[in-house]
Amino acid sequence: MKLGFIGTGALASAIVTGLKSVADNDVPVHLSPRNEAIAADLASRFPDVRVAADNQAVLDACDTIMLAVRPQIAHDVLSGLRFRPDHRIISLIATLSREEIAALVSPAERVTKALPMPMVAQRQGPTIIYPPDPDVVAFFGRLGKAIAVADVGEFDALSVATATFATYFKYLDTLHGWLQGHGVADPTARDYVAALFKALAHAPEAAPDADFMHLAQEYATRGGINEQVLRELTDRKLFETFAESLDGVHRRITTP
Repeated sequence: MKLGFIGTGALASAIVTGLKSVADNDVPVHLSPRNEAIAADLASRFPDVRVAADNQAVLDACDTIMLAVRPQIAHDVLSGLRFRPDHRIISLIATLSREEIAALVSPAERVTKALPMPMVAQRQGPTIIYPPDPDVVAFFGRLGKAIAVADVGEFDALSVATATFATYFKYLDTLHGWLQGHGVADPTARDYVAALFKALAHAPEAAPDADFMHLAQEYATRGGINEQVLRELTDRKLFETFAESLDGVHRRITTP
């Protein structure tokens, strides 16, 4: 494999960083020069990562191409490039359908969508892949957990889950701020919140047959403080509002 990136932002940086942390990795990587700072940083850290003269030079040097440009400029960037039939295309552009990408990269025929997370830099987190492609699954399987789906509707639904990251950290920030307001200074407050939720994240793996509502009920001891907070937030329709927000994201990514 000779891997090239069209678009060199934070996600491309995370993939390259994770890839180059694999002990036996010898995949040469060619980066587009669009984001000079990120591209130069990666090239300085890894000897087999090079910054190409332009996007076409990336295509000419590589057989596997990851598309990592912003959706707003994807058509303009890709329509001016000459792809080859033997190019394997992996699109990381969440809001463009596989069919749209295929039209832009013709005559390349092997087109896959993938949605890796920034945590791949540490070789953690899931990457959803559509349609299933053994080589793409193997690639992202080295950077975390690869989840291949055969149905585009399933891919789109899973994509919605990635819209919750900022909300998750705002939840932690609210708890952190409350602790600070009640006399718990940093680093104690931050360290406690980080360690607490790191430990909670292991609960689903420790009980693989339990659904999430079962876990919630396990922690919501009758008459206890967990039950109190869960009940109050439920009564205020917090979770219904959350589900409505997910519906809105789903409409956004599935409406042409």
